[in-house]
Amino acid sequence: MNVVAANRLQVPISGLDVQAYTIPTDGPEADGTLAWDSTTIVVVHAYAQTGHTEELAGIGYTYTDAVAADLIESTLMPVVIGMDALAPQRAAVAMDRVVRNLGRPGVASMAISAVDLALWDLKARLLDMPLYAVLGAVRDQLAIYGSGGFTSYTNTELAAQLAGWAAQGIGAVKMKVGSDPAADRDRVAIAREAIGPNVELMVDANGAYNVKQALALTERFVEDAQICWLEEPVSSEDTGGMAFVRNHVPAGVDVAAGEYGFDLGHFHGLLDAGAVDVLQADVTRCGGITGLLRLAGVCAAHQIDLSLHCAPGAHLHPGLGLERFKHLEYFHDHVRLERMLFDGVVEPTGGFLAPDPARPGNGLALRREEADPYAV
Repeated sequence: MNVVAANRLQVPISGLDVQAYTIPTDGPEADGTLAWDSTTIVVVHAYAQTGHTEELAGIGYTYTDAVAADLIESTLMPVVIGMDALAPQRAAVAMDRVVRNLGRPGVASMAISAVDLALWDLKARLLDMPLYAVLGAVRDQLAIYGSGGFTSYTNTELAAQLAGWAAQGIGAVKMKVGSDPAADRDRVAIAREAIGPNVELMVDANGAYNVKQALALTERFVEDAQICWLEEPVSSEDTGGMAFVRNHVPAGVDVAAGEYGFDLGHFHGLLDAGAVDVLQADVTRCGGITGLLRLAGVCAAHQIDLSLHCAPGAHLHPGLGLERFKHLEYFHDHVRLERMLFDGVVEPTGGFLAPDPARPGNGLALRREEADPYAV
């Protein structure tokens, strides 16, 4: 029901429901600094009474440890219930305050992000509008790049995955490097051969290299495979090292970081150090849509583009409203998991994602029967 049409100025949030699900990966996965065999998603439903017998629900989620679900139930839920579902920013401020003594970055930020995403989705559903229309859109679709290429893959598996995205018309792909620097030059060359000359090749070290390794290997990657993107060559906590690499890599290579940012302080640190050409952010980590909107203003002020990290179902609608936008990471794990768990998942067309304007909110609905066997 459209609450504006009903002339209701406030709609109280009546409840939150939260559940964590752990899904095994479809094979061993690793990057430059970590290996894993499962992914945990924490899903939040936020409810509001519309004046009818049933409640409307908004859905949000984050990829993190299941402990975030406990934090939502014990700490965030009591603060949020009763607040105005049409004012998600107010709830975001309240959640920021209540986790002060717990530590805002980390799990608390991801818990807040999931709730914030659910509240924005709830608002859009109350207004019976797609979420992008509530937020305001400056584009109709988002450019994506295929992301995976794990260091645990054989060369055959690596080539097949990247070539598959190229065959779908996706114009850029990203692979992991760093767990075995001695093998990286050959792996990157294999990737280039698999995708052909017209698809952009990106590499992500997840902070595995030191500065000298990053510079030496980047020279080789450009020479052998014409890479255009170098993500977190050294740890993003080492802003000085990031800046040094950025200032010394070959022209045409964008240095990027920011996916581990939980608050504005982290992003300001990267920008103030001159550490990145493109800033990354994850709406399921940085405080949800409210946090992403704050960061969008920072990017506009610095005249720097924003690239969105993973979770395509969560990023699609808010990404359409970003003025300084580069692309969205179409990450293998999250694409697979979201297809398994949600109805309304959008499939790419010609390297782009576009929302279904006929579906209110973010367009997603949890398939509970499919999800329940994975409940934590």
